Amino acid sequence: MLIFGHGYSAAALTPRLLAEGWQVTGTTRSDPDRLVAAGAAPLIWSGDDNGDEDRITEAIARADAILVSIAPDCAGPLAEGPADPVIARFGPALLQARPRWVGYLSSTNVYGDHGGGWVDECTPPDPGMARARARLRAEEAWADLSARAGWPLSIFRLAGIYGPGRGPFAKLRNGTARRIVKPGQVFSRIHVEDIAGAVLASLAADLPATAGPHLYNLCDDDPAPPEEVIAAAAGMLGLPPPEAEDFATAEMTPMARSFYSGSKRVGNARMKQVLGYRLRYPDYRSGLAAILRAEG
Repeated sequence: MLIFGHGYSAAALTPRLLAEGWQVTGTTRSDPDRLVAAGAAPLIWSGDDNGDEDRITEAIARADAILVSIAPDCAGPLAEGPADPVIARFGPALLQARPRWVGYLSSTNVYGDHGGGWVDECTPPDPGMARARARLRAEEAWADLSARAGWPLSIFRLAGIYGPGRGPFAKLRNGTARRIVKPGQVFSRIHVEDIAGAVLASLAADLPATAGPHLYNLCDDDPAPPEEVIAAAAGMLGLPPPEAEDFATAEMTPMARSFYSGSKRVGNARMKQVLGYRLRYPDYRSGLAAILRAEG
């Protein structure tokens, strides 16, 4: 397995791949020791023409499976183009490669805003934000490349990722957690261990290349308002929840505010039916409880 962008999600996946007998190689911008500690062989690549490009090209040729977990460029020279950084740099090598499986980690933000309504894989994407439009362009680029190369492609649209180190408990303990309330706002989420589990299920499914991209929403069964999750986490710690803040008047960075621009409930029936994957953490309560145990 070659993983482009061996970050948070890949760190949860790698131990489970190793347990099944895989050898894992991952790219990193500047932290090879972190990959070694996870059991992956590191290759340095920052997205430009330096580092281990020749070795990465060799790894592409050898790979039985390739997972891409690098965000597309939504502000630089690729912002209006069809390709993401991996395709822009390694497209010819990928065309010649013969992996039996390729996965791309995308985002449910490609659906845009649905006013709290349900979406699934048949819902036409309607991205509003620049980074969501870039995600959709990257999906289309990988779909086009897979059709030309002849290898199967799975696209995973991830909801909001949480897990150990990405939970609300540290902020609640130090008093920096916020409970922002925007009426009607609802998010879907996915525990990082369930991302790993769904990817492994896709690897085992041996889906054909001729059917086009295999598209899956990865999310739990319990979309919920963000202020509800913060209040539940506070209760688990025996702390009072932070005071509610009105979204309209709350001081927030433009990036933080942009996360509230899309409200939707994301369906995951295809993940369950096609991949046969059963969620380890089907709701945020079980996921938060697991984080609390993991963080001691």
